[in-house]
Amino acid sequence: MDAKKIQRINELARKSKQEGLTPSEKEEQRMLRAEYIASVRMNLKAQLDNIDIQQEDGTIVNLGEKYGRKKAH
Repeated sequence: MDAKKIQRINELARKSKQEGLTPSEKEEQRMLRAEYIASVRMNLKAQLDNIDIQQEDGTIVNLGEKYGRKKAH
């Protein structure tokens, strides 16, 4: 998500608190928030898929490979 869209989300939030939003602005805010949340979730999943955990027996397990979200090397 680019900075312009994040800036627009913040503008709509400020306007909502100060004077309220029109129905079309409310819909725009809903769409932008949904896109932002999807972007955050995608980034978090990508980070988690790249985490390696060392087991007690010394083996290293990649979480992405363990849960089937990433192909094995």
